[in-house]
Amino acid sequence: MTKVLVTGGAGFIGSHVVDAYIEAGHQVVVVDNLETGSRNHVNPDARFYEVDILDSSLEAIVSKERPTLLNHHAAQASISRSVADPVHDARINILGSLHLLELAQKYGIPNFIFASSGGAVYGHQKWYPATEDHPQKPINAYGIAKLAVEKYLECYWVTHQIRSVSLRYGNVYGPRQNPHGEAGVVAIFVGALLQGRHPVIYGDGHQTRDFVHVRDVVRSNILALDLLLRGGDAFHGEPSTFNIGTGRETSVVEILNHLATIIGSSKEGQFEAPKEGEIRRSVLDIGRARKVLSWEPGVSLEEGLRETAAWFQAESVQLKK
Repeated sequence: MTKVLVTGGAGFIGSHVVDAYIEAGHQVVVVDNLETGSRNHVNPDARFYEVDILDSSLEAIVSKERPTLLNHHAAQASISRSVADPVHDARINILGSLHLLELAQKYGIPNFIFASSGGAVYGHQKWYPATEDHPQKPINAYGIAKLAVEKYLECYWVTHQIRSVSLRYGNVYGPRQNPHGEAGVVAIFVGALLQGRHPVIYGDGHQTRDFVHVRDVVRSNILALDLLLRGGDAFHGEPSTFNIGTGRETSVVEILNHLATIIGSSKEGQFEAPKEGEIRRSVLDIGRARKVLSWEPGVSLEEGLRETAAWFQAESVQLKK
């Protein structure tokens, strides 16, 4: 058992990670400002602090709790907002992450897991699927910030010996995702279909993403924690980066068609102009995660979409603004 501090632990992915860590026997501290997260998603066995990662009061929490590992999921997650307001994006995603790294250095926290982005850091892919050594040329502020934090993690290993794993997620979907946000097309489509609305598709709908279920993403966080804590020959200290996806491209139109069939809706997509800063195709090579973490996805797209739709149907109150 170890003590883990999870930022964004009331959010979509972070709350699932918290649940898994507690189930594995770890002691978990959750930090979340509840701007996009929900208090209802926080595991009752976790110790919860409602605080922003940029707030100066975070230091007292870290000093008191002294976790062995920081798992960093708090973020500004909207690509379009990062394009419209890159300063705001950098304040949260870069300066907020640096605040955590400085506290880790000050209070001797040796391990750090960072939720990065497999789609955003590569930009327009030169080959498919993208390996971790694919050129990293993000085309929006969100991707730039994620890549910047990965580079800071390399720096903090050299200067302070903080060991880290960056998990470059594909497009994560599943229960608890926000159907009212700009990110998370699966949740947005489910919300629209269940309310009898035409889902909005930006662009022609043939843009592709690597859709990975949140349960598979959670398992990568468990294995990353094990890798860091195990150390020794399995982990030599230098920051490691892993793509977490499926290796499969699926278009936005395909996702809508699958969900409409599952839900039993005849509503078709309403097409609008593409969003600025969006890439056309994204799919991840997961060979390194399979080899080093012994991780691979276990939830099929059909199973994952059915599970997600069922959750939203059961929790339809969440669809009310």
